[in-house]
Amino acid sequence: MDKVCAIFGGSRGIGRAVAQVMSQKGYRLAIVARNLEGAKAAARDLGGDHLAFSCDVAKEHDVQNTFEEMEKNLGRVNFLVNAAGINRDNLLVRAKTEDMISQLHTNLLGSMLTCKAAVRTMIQQQGGSIVNVGFIHTDMTKNLKEEHLKKSIPLGRFGEPMEVAHAVVFLLESPYVTGHVLVVDGGLQLIV
Repeated sequence: MDKVCAIFGGSRGIGRAVAQVMSQKGYRLAIVARNLEGAKAAARDLGGDHLAFSCDVAKEHDVQNTFEEMEKNLGRVNFLVNAAGINRDNLLVRAKTEDMISQLHTNLLGSMLTCKAAVRTMIQQQGGSIVNVGFIHTDMTKNLKEEHLKKSIPLGRFGEPMEVAHAVVFLLESPYVTGHVLVVDGGLQLIV
């Protein structure tokens, strides 16, 4: 099986860190982001023959077209990383309905749509891996009140994208690990 991986949200944060680790391991990558220039810059920084694609994961037609383009240019996608996401964090009473809907469409529906597209190919080739990523301290979460949150984490600090990237690659490359939630949170779930 070829090592072709699509990384949605691959132009920055966790997705970019995953791309760095996977490119070092010899994967052929599709770096996918809403912003094509950002995706191209990330792919270029990796060297090699990785490709960049633009896609709004909240739009099924965009997702389907992107998978068709990836297959045409890289081959069948047998590894998928969903790291695309937006943050519209606010108190519920202050949250705008359109922000909540936008966040649900991107973070939840988007992951479901990319999984749906990838699974079709994975069923045909009788194999593949998908990892859906949560969030840690990246530019997407930079406006959170850090000091208060850090006190809640037993390790006393936020995780770094590269720490999560290694966990993502572990899951992708572990053929007998399936349906598992791997918590990479510095021990936060221990106190919740």
